[in-house]
Amino acid sequence: MFRTEQMETLMSAGQQGELTHETIPPQGRQHTAETRPDTPQDDQLPGPHRRDAALAGPSTAPDGHAPYTPQSLERDINHLYPALPHPRTTRDLLAPAEAENLLPETAQRLQERLHATLIAPVRQTVDHGGRRWRPMLAATVVDALGADSLSYGPLWASCELLHTGSLIIDDIQDEAPLRRGRPCTHLVHGTATAINAGTTAYFAFDRAIRQTLPENPRLRTAVYETYLSALQAAHTGQALDLQGHHEEMTAALETGDTSVLKQLVTLTHRLKSGAPVAAAFRIAALVAAAGPAQCEALAALGEAVGTAYQITDDVADLHGVRHQNTVTKRVAEDLLNAKVTYPLVHAIAYLPRDEARRLWQQVRSGLDPDGAAHAARRIADYGALDACVEEADRMVRNAWETASALLPPSSSTVALGRLCTQALRTRIA
Repeated sequence: MFRTEQMETLMSAGQQGELTHETIPPQGRQHTAETRPDTPQDDQLPGPHRRDAALAGPSTAPDGHAPYTPQSLERDINHLYPALPHPRTTRDLLAPAEAENLLPETAQRLQERLHATLIAPVRQTVDHGGRRWRPMLAATVVDALGADSLSYGPLWASCELLHTGSLIIDDIQDEAPLRRGRPCTHLVHGTATAINAGTTAYFAFDRAIRQTLPENPRLRTAVYETYLSALQAAHTGQALDLQGHHEEMTAALETGDTSVLKQLVTLTHRLKSGAPVAAAFRIAALVAAAGPAQCEALAALGEAVGTAYQITDDVADLHGVRHQNTVTKRVAEDLLNAKVTYPLVHAIAYLPRDEARRLWQQVRSGLDPDGAAHAARRIADYGALDACVEEADRMVRNAWETASALLPPSSSTVALGRLCTQALRTRIA
């Protein structure tokens, strides 16, 4: 896996379990428990907007409540998407009226069929790994705000299921052969089944809402609006990604101006990868009774982390991705697919114009694996990869500076900052 000095620094600091100047330093005044604004008093959550707390659920966390763990997440995923057929899942997937008055034999048959066509295809991808950093970050946001993340476990599980569903659809659209080192879901279960199962995974969020949130119309409306906006943004980003940026690349090579091209690629990453993480952070803030300023800052942090992750994923693609000695992504797969990525945009800005034109012509005409590996080396030689990682790092640092100033000083706040940096070097989607 490719690592720059900046990423090595982040790894070292993150492994120590502390935020240091080398991880995400605030650019302005350092706050302590005595000086940080909005320090909570007498169990009150921070922020000047406590009048809006009626939007949310629990306003305080129980003393000594346990943190949300990877084991908690696996339990909640299994609750929404059990590994084996379960009657509860059948009832949840059917409209209430349809679940009534079923013959025992019919109910048993439905249980088996719905599991085989809706649950098992998603479980195939879920069970083959993934670091689960998105739901763990969302849960840590709740803890950092002083609420109890364990109370909302199905919400975090639904975040991972949404992500898994999007991966299944993405692999179909990219005609990808591997996901997490195994054959993609559509190659095992068939394309039609994979499409239906992948999109159905988006609706696990609805079941999670009904299981976790109180009968509070304002809160539920705010959470649903946030989620639906993220779905729309992600599909818009995917549309841009599928269409590609070939015309803008050609124009940039003719004029020497990469500003429009870079803005479009950045926007695609923000919509496709940043918006879902931003939504998870905002939903976490809403259920923890955060004020408007905190919600906005945390959503911006989530967007920065999700976008920066995609940028560093573009970087990692040029070196291939391995996990436990298993290839999970081919070397330079994006170049093999003639995709315009962040490193390629930086590279054509650095390369001499004629060489940049030749590189793009080779990519657009179709490269073999050896040609893609050679092109990846040329991109790296001109410093494009370092520039991408520095930009991703700066994006998260700036967002953290704003968000951290609105959070109470606690071990959960430290953990949130650490997990944000760790996400940038997570290479299993």
